[in-house]
Amino acid sequence: MDVSRAVIERLAADGINTVFGIPGKQTLPLNEAIGARDDIQFVMARHETAVTHQAWGYAETSGEPAATAVVPGPGDMNAMNGLKNALNDCTPLVHIAVETEPEIRGGDGIHETPPDTYDNVVKANLLVEAPESTLAILEEAIAIAETAPKGPVRVGIPKNFLSMDVPLATPAEYSRDSVSGAADRDIDAAADRLADADELVIIAGGGIRAAEASDDLRHVAERLGAPVVTTYKGKGVLPDGPDGYVAGTLSGSASPELLELLASADAALAVGTDFDAVTTRSWSVSVPETLVHVTLDPGDLGTGYDPTVGIVADAGEALSALEDALADREFTARDAIERASEIRTATSERLEDLRDSSPPITSVSALEAIREAVPREAIVTADAGGSRVWGLNVFEAAGPRSYVNPGSWATMGTSLPSGIGAQVANPDQDVVVLVGDGGLMMCVHELHTAVSEGLPITIVVFVNEDYAIISDDAGRNYDLEAGEYDWTDAPISFSGLATSLGMRAEHAETPSGIRSTLVSALEAAEPVLVEIPTDPSEPQASDWMSE
Repeated sequence: MDVSRAVIERLAADGINTVFGIPGKQTLPLNEAIGARDDIQFVMARHETAVTHQAWGYAETSGEPAATAVVPGPGDMNAMNGLKNALNDCTPLVHIAVETEPEIRGGDGIHETPPDTYDNVVKANLLVEAPESTLAILEEAIAIAETAPKGPVRVGIPKNFLSMDVPLATPAEYSRDSVSGAADRDIDAAADRLADADELVIIAGGGIRAAEASDDLRHVAERLGAPVVTTYKGKGVLPDGPDGYVAGTLSGSASPELLELLASADAALAVGTDFDAVTTRSWSVSVPETLVHVTLDPGDLGTGYDPTVGIVADAGEALSALEDALADREFTARDAIERASEIRTATSERLEDLRDSSPPITSVSALEAIREAVPREAIVTADAGGSRVWGLNVFEAAGPRSYVNPGSWATMGTSLPSGIGAQVANPDQDVVVLVGDGGLMMCVHELHTAVSEGLPITIVVFVNEDYAIISDDAGRNYDLEAGEYDWTDAPISFSGLATSLGMRAEHAETPSGIRSTLVSALEAAEPVLVEIPTDPSEPQASDWMSE
C-alpha cells in the first residue's frame, strides 16, 4: 500500500482528524493523501513555530491529540519550540517530520539535521528505518503520546518512503494504560496525616486537567475544608471566582496573602504538579512540612520539597481513593470556600488603585472588563508576558478546558496559534485570544491563518509599545535606559495590520468600550482583532503584588 495514504488512514483510524502544518515538496505525498479524504483536515499555518502551538491549543481544549507535519531541517527545528512547550505541559500531539533519505543522511542533504537533534524536546523520538515498518511505528507513537503522562511524540519518516508502495506490517495493539490505582498503604497514610491537620491547603496542577479529575478535586477540597491554590497549568481546573474553592494561582506575582496561606498551613495536599522552578520561584515558596504529593511521575517526588507521603498515581484515582479513606475518619473541617474568599478579597484589594477608566487604562482594568464581556463558557488563550502575569491574579478562568496558557516553558507568541487550534477543535464555542503587542509580533503571521481558515476567533491585543517587563528590568538593574526596548518611535497600527490581512479590526480604550466592542466581536461569524492601548508606565505585577 502507498505509505503516505496508509499514514493518513492510520491517523484517522485512531481518531486524529486534524493535521496542522506547512506544506513543502517533502510533505506533498501526505498532503495529497489528506486531500483525498473527507474525515481529516489540514490546517495550513504561516510559520512552523505556530504549527505545534496550534496542535497544543487543540489538545489543551479538547483533550484529544492532533497531528503536525513539517519539512526536514528548518521546518522541524522551527517546530521544536512548540514541541518543548507541549512536553513541559504533558500535552499529547503526534509530530510527523519528513526525514532526509537514508542514503543521503550524513552528506549534508537539503534541510538535513541528525534525527537525534530532537530527543530532548519530545516524550519519544521514533525513526522509521524501513518503509514496511511505517504504520507499526506510527501506531506506537500515537500510543506513547496518549499514555499518561501524555506528551508530544516525533515520528521521522524519510521523504522517499512516503511515495513507496510496499507491503506494510500491521500495527500491534498498544495499551494506553499507565499507572493503575493508588497504593492502599499510601492512601491511608495520607488520609491520616491530612485528618490530623487543622489548617489544610491543596495545591492543584495540570495533572488534574489531564486526568479529568476536577470533580474529584472539588469533593476532597470540601471534605478537608481546604482552599485550592493552582499552579500556572492548574489554573482553571476548578473555576475561579466567588463561591469557589480557588484562592489564587501560585506564580511570580502571587500575593503575600496567598503565599502566607501556604506557609501557615500545617498540611498540604499537592496533586498533579511537578513543583517546577517557575511555579515555586525556584522552590523558595514555603509549603507545609507535612506534604502529601500525588504525581504520575516518580521522578517528581522530592523535587524541591520532600513529601511526607508520596503517591505515584493518576490524580483522579488518587483523589477518589482519598475521598473514600477520609470518609472513615472523624475530623472537623473548616469552610474551604470562606477561606478561599478571604484570600481572593485580599488580592482584589491590592489591585484597587489600578482600576481606572481613563485612557490609557491598566492591564487590570482591561482584563476585568474583558472577563465581564466574555461568556464563562468561552475558551480563552493567554500569552506569556506582562498581560498573562496580571491575568493570573485578575482574570477568572471558568473551567478545566476553558483557559490555555503555557507552563514552565513560558514561550511568547503562543496564544494566537493556540487559539486557532482551540477554535478548530471547538468550532461551536467562542474563542478569545489575549496577547500583548510584543507577543503578537512573534506570531503575527497567524492572523492570516485565521482569516484564510474563516475562524470566528476574537484576538485582543494589549498595546503598550514595549517589551515592558524587560525594559523595566533593564532600567532598574542594569546600566540601560528605562524603556530601553520600547518602540514608541515606530508605532504599529494593529488595526491597520489586521485590516490589510482581511480581518475586521476594532479599537477600544475604556472598560465600557471594551465590553461593548467584545460583545459585538463575539457575535461576528468572522475573525476580529480588538486593539486596546494600555498604560506603558503601569507597574509590573510581580512588584505591585509583593508590596
